[in-house]
Amino acid sequence: MNLKEKYKAEVVPALMKKFGYKSVMQAPKLEKVVINMGVSEVKENSKALDVAMGELTLIAGQKPIVTKAKKSIAAFKLREGMNIGCKVTLRNDKMYDFATKLFNVALPRVRDFKGANPKSFDGKGNYNMGVKEQIIFPEIEYDKIDKVRGMDIVFVTTAKTDEEAYELLKLLGLPFAEK
Repeated sequence: MNLKEKYKAEVVPALMKKFGYKSVMQAPKLEKVVINMGVSEVKENSKALDVAMGELTLIAGQKPIVTKAKKSIAAFKLREGMNIGCKVTLRNDKMYDFATKLFNVALPRVRDFKGANPKSFDGKGNYNMGVKEQIIFPEIEYDKIDKVRGMDIVFVTTAKTDEEAYELLKLLGLPFAEK
């Protein structure tokens, strides 16, 4: 059973029972997953962004877009419009495939992983988490990486509260640390 089928068969009934929804459509669902990778060394090495985009393509299964600096910051030697990273937005089947891979394969490979932080919700039902190394994903070959890069992963849900989003992600299989 993949994550999409699990959502319909197990998660929705559990959410309806816990929060007292009258309709299936009231149950919160995962809307999209955004993976963002900042590449700070792009100022010195222009090829670093291409490498990061290749790795993100392997991880997400979809081609990322380049993100640009919104404003100039002299202390970081950054000019407005400079390429500073890449991001990819996953929806539907690719989103569920990535979430399955993250929950069941990548996170258990993290050293000293005690669970995802249950306080990383934004107040509107979205969850943010950071990954320090891209090598926890099985697609990345350890011998071929030039630099260990981290990434931000954002789970955007239709939940109205953090409690609903927490329950949704917990039922989908995200291993949370104890509150």
